[in-house]
Amino acid sequence: MLVLALTAPAVPAAQTLAIEGGTVHPVSGASYTGTVVVREGMIEAAGPDVAAPRDVEVLIDARGLHVYPGLFNAWTTIGLVEIDSVPATLDQAELGDTPHVLAVEGVHPASEIIPVTRENGTTHVLTAPSGGPWAGQASVILLDGWTVEEMEVEKTVGVVLEWPSLETREFDFSTFSVREKKFSEAKRDYDRTVDELGDWIEAARQYDHARSNAGSGTAVEQDHALEAVARAARGELPLLVVADRARAIRDAVAFAEEHGLRLVVASGRDAAKETDLLGGKKVPVILNSVQALPVEEDDPYDGPFAAPGELHRAGVPIAFGTFDASNARALPYEAATAVAFGLDAEAALRALTLGAAEILGLDDRLGSIDVGKWANLIVTDGDPLEVRTAVRHVIVRGRDVDLSNRHSRSYELYRGRPAPP
Repeated sequence: MLVLALTAPAVPAAQTLAIEGGTVHPVSGASYTGTVVVREGMIEAAGPDVAAPRDVEVLIDARGLHVYPGLFNAWTTIGLVEIDSVPATLDQAELGDTPHVLAVEGVHPASEIIPVTRENGTTHVLTAPSGGPWAGQASVILLDGWTVEEMEVEKTVGVVLEWPSLETREFDFSTFSVREKKFSEAKRDYDRTVDELGDWIEAARQYDHARSNAGSGTAVEQDHALEAVARAARGELPLLVVADRARAIRDAVAFAEEHGLRLVVASGRDAAKETDLLGGKKVPVILNSVQALPVEEDDPYDGPFAAPGELHRAGVPIAFGTFDASNARALPYEAATAVAFGLDAEAALRALTLGAAEILGLDDRLGSIDVGKWANLIVTDGDPLEVRTAVRHVIVRGRDVDLSNRHSRSYELYRGRPAPP
């Protein structure tokens, strides 16, 4: 019998909280030793000369510790996927093209993965649907809350499009065998699919025009899918294109330019092979796992490790994502690997915080320790990119949340088992 031990999220409550005496790393400016004051979920004051107010309810003594903005995992399936091998716990994909589906509406707030991820310093994540090619809309959520309404940061930060691949081999389900295709045939199928994506954009623009210009006696039937694509078509939302191969990245950039779209490349396994293109056009890239194998057999072994540094030096805005749920807790070490292979340490921290928020249009609320921003903070005993660093406190929207989770409970349980006679 499967027994689930649920961990209750913290009860949302307005608190006056102060973190006193720590080394504060605001990301948006130079580090200093001082105090951060939080009131009703917002950063009220921060600086070397700030004092904790008299009415403080929670006072954290951070002397000898470090204060950072909460880490931002810029692409996950948290809340949509629990156990990969159990279909009943998977809710990240719908059938067909569903650009109107919001990821946040499928999030399960009691997921055991949430407290595990939070305990390692991540306070908010992008959770994204898959499928498609029009997969749906990505949402940004807090890693704390009883309900999705409490967790929600932004219902939609972009429309997810999974770019088609050019494949010369396909599986034939009628014969259960692999069928070889001529390159010309595969290219024709690929071009047809890309043309169909363009047809979606044009249809969305026509629909948008018809809806906005409909007279009092004219009715235009509502189409939720076209409405979602129309938001990307008019530049209100970016198009978040999941593309890995160099050809796909080039074609996605050309597609966005042709149709006048704001583009963010997601996953980007081959992105470092297109640094001139991406850097010249300042196309942001949300990188998939850095701790991965090379894409091609002739690629250098350290290609994925070095890619973030190469992109950063080329002027490409970058962020890090784990593109799953179960490994989301390892986010800091993805960036750490990139640092070991050439990425500047400050750039890595920025990509995990303010850089990710800027790419997704949330830097007015998240990503740095500045007055007026949401109080998503972590208190650590060292650099959060170091595996030996312990996270002492995680503050989500001003609440010092409980760090216990399934992993910590198992650790305590088996640490206390009786010794053998």
